Amino acid sequence: MPNTDSAKRALRKMQRRRVKNRNERSALRTSVKKVRVTAAAAATGSAKIEDAKSVLQLAIKRIDQSAAKHLIHANKAARDKSRLTKLINKLTAPAAPAATTEAK
Repeated sequence: MPNTDSAKRALRKMQRRRVKNRNERSALRTSVKKVRVTAAAAATGSAKIEDAKSVLQLAIKRIDQSAAKHLIHANKAARDKSRLTKLINKLTAPAAPAATTEAK
């Protein structure tokens, strides 16, 4: 327990920040999860790829906002955006043909 008045104020401040950060972090994780779920649905054909792209844009916006507020590290934000974009791009890319070897 804090003893001084300033420590008591600091504790109240930390508790308010903790609640706010938990809510923001939860919303961030939910938006990332929505991208993954929508991408999986688009891969099976039960959702459109355009839906996955729009959900991705919202998730990228939320990731950038979280990094700007120092809720997550900038490198984690970049890593998450890269992985999610790669996941969606894999859906839109045409299937690669089997590797062929040419004899010379």
